[in-house]
Amino acid sequence: MTKRLLWWGGLSTAAILVLSFSVPQLVGAKSTDRGPSFRVDPDWPKALPNEWLVGQVCGVAVDRNDTIWIVQRPRTLTADEAGASLTPPRSTCCFPAPSVMQFDREGNLLQAWGGPADPGFLENRCTPAMGCEWPTNEHGIFVDHESNVWIAGNGGGDHQVLKFSRDGTFLLQIGKAGLTGGSNDTHGAPNGTPLLGRPADIEVDPATNEAYIADGYGNKRVLVVDASTGMYKRHWGAYGNVPDDTPPGPYVAGQPPAQQFRNPVHCVRITNDGLVYVCDRVNDRAQVFRKDGSFVKEYFVATNTLGNGSVWDLDVSPDRRQTYLYNPDGENNMVWILARGNGDVLSSFGRNGRSAGQFHWVHNLAVDSHGSIYTAEVDTGKRAQKFDPVGRRYGRDH
Repeated sequence: MTKRLLWWGGLSTAAILVLSFSVPQLVGAKSTDRGPSFRVDPDWPKALPNEWLVGQVCGVAVDRNDTIWIVQRPRTLTADEAGASLTPPRSTCCFPAPSVMQFDREGNLLQAWGGPADPGFLENRCTPAMGCEWPTNEHGIFVDHESNVWIAGNGGGDHQVLKFSRDGTFLLQIGKAGLTGGSNDTHGAPNGTPLLGRPADIEVDPATNEAYIADGYGNKRVLVVDASTGMYKRHWGAYGNVPDDTPPGPYVAGQPPAQQFRNPVHCVRITNDGLVYVCDRVNDRAQVFRKDGSFVKEYFVATNTLGNGSVWDLDVSPDRRQTYLYNPDGENNMVWILARGNGDVLSSFGRNGRSAGQFHWVHNLAVDSHGSIYTAEVDTGKRAQKFDPVGRRYGRDH
């Protein structure tokens, strides 16, 4: 076993698979289009330097230059995984990596910064005195049109979203750690930004420079703020309703669709046609809105899924029409491929397992301009993977 295999959760170089499975048991697929097929790249990413090891990979993003960013949780490494960092060391490997890491398409590490494993970062570059409160449990990452890096957190007191430059210089905080105000707060933080409730995800609309926040594990809303100032613009709940924080009870398969989001509101994605897609994870659905919060439609995926739900994240294929939606499902441990126009489930790839191309708690994904998918795994998965499209060509001119 090479160090690369150790650092990234035991990917098997023998498992070079073409992954695409039809799902005839799911109604709604009305065409012969089964969507793209994918092949796992077992050599992505390359070996990390400094005997670094990543913990739970809780977010992945692709920037405008097709570089790949992850955010990971160094504090989730066990004592034996981070044995070299102990005093005295219990083993020769490994050391926790910084929380934010940038890679090229070939899997080479370009830079890493941030969080408790980056020496001096929380003492000098992100401090409460500066207005920067690093989350106790990192969650979600987005890189905007100006190459700024946004992260959130879903620890018990993580009620903030942070914005950094690409080199880790602190720029802005929205919300306040340890302080939440429910799903209808608009300006309760000390700096005048909205109070959040364990936010899960962020996306910035380059057309308006507005940040959309999936808020979250505590609140039940989509929140929109000015991406430069963090100040409130608007918010909404399921179906465009005013959010209601009354506990809805557990999800029960077969019941009428819930009129409010359940926690967590786990993702938000904006497509080229101006639609906003929201992951209502435990309700096994994605809801679609216009940018003003007016409801358009909803898609359901594997509605018998209980536990953590089926709709964890969403991204789109890179063709002009953004024909396909890709949905990582960390309960069933597969990626669903949907027709974006009508939500039909076309196919899926992956299954629960530890080999290359398999998943354990697949949490997020992101797509580059070539159509490659990058996935992130939490719990004991603790890795990122790359899947290349088979038989289709994408590019920035498509």
